[in-house]
Amino acid sequence: MMTTIDFKAQADALRDELVTRRRDLHMHPELGFEEFRTAGLVADELRKLGLEVQTGVAKTGVVAMLDGAKDGPTVLVRADMDALPIREENQVEYVSTTPGKMHACGHDAHVTIALGVAKLLTQQRDKLAGQVKFVFQPGEEGLGGALAMIDEGILENPRPDVTLGLHVWTNLPIGMVGVADGAIMSGSSIFRVIVQGKGGHAAMPYTTIDPVACAGQVINALHMIVGRKMDAMAGAVVLSVTGVRSSSDAYNIIPQNVEIRGTFRTFNAYTSEMLEQHVRSVTQSVCASVGCEADIWVKHLTIPVVNDEDVVKRVRKAFTQVIDEDCLDDSVRTMASEDVAYLMDDIPGMYFFVGAANKEKGFTYGHHHPRFNIDEDVLPLSVALMCTAVAAYVLPG
Repeated sequence: MMTTIDFKAQADALRDELVTRRRDLHMHPELGFEEFRTAGLVADELRKLGLEVQTGVAKTGVVAMLDGAKDGPTVLVRADMDALPIREENQVEYVSTTPGKMHACGHDAHVTIALGVAKLLTQQRDKLAGQVKFVFQPGEEGLGGALAMIDEGILENPRPDVTLGLHVWTNLPIGMVGVADGAIMSGSSIFRVIVQGKGGHAAMPYTTIDPVACAGQVINALHMIVGRKMDAMAGAVVLSVTGVRSSSDAYNIIPQNVEIRGTFRTFNAYTSEMLEQHVRSVTQSVCASVGCEADIWVKHLTIPVVNDEDVVKRVRKAFTQVIDEDCLDDSVRTMASEDVAYLMDDIPGMYFFVGAANKEKGFTYGHHHPRFNIDEDVLPLSVALMCTAVAAYVLPG
């Protein structure tokens, strides 16, 4: 379906409202499953639009239904709400007012955009042939928010026919949109290794089994896995050790144990399982070679985000009503992960990236950086794009 409604003009008219809301949310970041203020604001705004609203889904999640005048498909629009435990370093008037917490990934923008979409589509209620299910999700940042909401039935009553989501993206300049099909974001796994040795006096290392020296070898061996044990033709893989912690902080003590933490990312489940086995076998071998023991824990947080080819084809065509085709980049993929993957696991869907970087304005810092920020022109553009994507299914031209 192609709509004749100019969502771009309507979204541009909302720009001041969108900016104000995004900045308010940015000033009041809340971590996963603590998004009580955010959820309350979302629910209030949705009720003002006359939508049927359910709160407390997976503790702080919000779900709202927009019923059209005629029967048709159900489109799920998802927005994540949580912030990150990062101390903000931006010097802006809307800086975080909560020390140690920051919207450093753009979820404040996602909430704002979804509310804007709800507002514009509600104005077209009498023309809609189908339903729109708005899902405001807590705990996306590695906390399992999507699975928690699925467990509480968000994919039922009614079951969506298609799932749509977006991410404001500072790896793309403002005005560009990532619209690739297939696997576009990796699955994410985390691991923890406790290297157990025999502690003692640092002046007499020969009386110990040094877990620090062993941990250094383990880290080197783990970083060798991708290049030396994985097939380079099997797809993108990354493994990073991200933290090391000793059981002692003293300078003159060889500790009893050392903890190593890290993450690995892949674009398919088989590769992820294979990588887990390599992490286990390599770690155990290195530790055994020097007399240490290894306690290894691995958790698979998310599966890859896989865009449905047919959905992408339809939505990509619809997007040309909003932006030039030259601005649609079908090559954008990332080793970052997103638990929207679970919503799209057995429901066809599309997750797209909307460029939010602007070098001239200084918006160049990456996601999860303490100086992350976006060009707020991305807000009305994203509203227009998402409205147009939904309309491709529920709004006859």
